[in-house]
Amino acid sequence: MARIALFGATGMIGSRILDEALDRGHDVLAVVRDPSRLTTTHPSLRVVTGDVLEPSSVLSAADGRDVVVSAVGGGHGDAAGHLATAEPATRALVAGLRALGPGAAAPRLLSVGGAGPLRTSDGKPLWDTEGLPETLRQIMHAHGDALAYLRTVSDVRWTVISPSALVGPGSRTATYRSALDDLIVGEDGKSRISTEDFAVAAVDEIEQPRHPGARFTVGY
Repeated sequence: MARIALFGATGMIGSRILDEALDRGHDVLAVVRDPSRLTTTHPSLRVVTGDVLEPSSVLSAADGRDVVVSAVGGGHGDAAGHLATAEPATRALVAGLRALGPGAAAPRLLSVGGAGPLRTSDGKPLWDTEGLPETLRQIMHAHGDALAYLRTVSDVRWTVISPSALVGPGSRTATYRSALDDLIVGEDGKSRISTEDFAVAAVDEIEQPRHPGARFTVGY
């Protein structure tokens, strides 16, 4: 059993990670700004009020935990929300974990990233794809900035997990493929994964960490 602190538990991805972790018998502390929005109840779930943008909230939630999971988005999915959340939240998470002590003294950080920096078949990052809406491109770059910052951090144990180009509610098959820097594309030519299977991959990484100090991606 892992003791998990989860930020973003009410979001599309965070709620699936919450369900997957609880179903596997882990102990979860869900840190949310508005506890009334989280309707899940479980003997192994405790809900507290906190803000991922505040290092003091991170410190309080992380103390005594094995892993801190960040599945925070950008408000209502707009570019401004992601710009105001992605990198600042990552910096606050690192600051809060650093306050618990160096290296193994603090919990590991598993952060949900974006697909934007992943390489496509032409060798360019996904965010350089022609025809992308500018708002989406800005969101991709916001998550890229968060990843770039984490890659400067060596005193906190971190991992970033990025979804495929398309991620949304679907079926839990418990099957997926993984890669480091390359966008995963299926035989049908699509890059996709369900939020349910993304959550499976995230909890797999919690249980058996295979990507310390790295970003990896999952897809079909």
